[in-house]
Amino acid sequence: MSGIDSVEDVVAVVFLLAGAFLCLTAGLGLLRFPDVLARMHAGTKPQVLGVLLVMVGGAIRLNGWSATWMLLLVAAFQLLTAPVSAHMISRVAYRRRHVRRDLLLVDELRTGETQDRVRRGDEPADAPPEEPAQALVESRREDDGGAFGQES
Repeated sequence: MSGIDSVEDVVAVVFLLAGAFLCLTAGLGLLRFPDVLARMHAGTKPQVLGVLLVMVGGAIRLNGWSATWMLLLVAAFQLLTAPVSAHMISRVAYRRRHVRRDLLLVDELRTGETQDRVRRGDEPADAPPEEPAQALVESRREDDGGAFGQES
């Protein structure tokens, strides 16, 4: 065994252990954080980086182009899908009111009129909007003449 192989093995093990540690912290964050948004943050940020580190460690250890390309594809797929899926889950959780609004510093998804009433003190910050989402969609369709501004 040459010195280069042992250095590569040590570097690969460091990447693998760092990646495994980050994946472990992501799992602990999913169990310990208080609401959906914090759990989504914990479930995607360290987990994606952890998987990428595991992929780099595996590519260093395997030393083959076919394995490296396969690991690169897995890493690219992970980078593309995990943040998007976490964003979509968070949006659904927000719309179904599974988010602790008292923990939000800024609520950018509220409508402007509701935010103005909250700033003036007319409405508590955690009050539900007056109009259900379906009624809001119906009223907008009546106002603009159709789903995409076309007459039906």
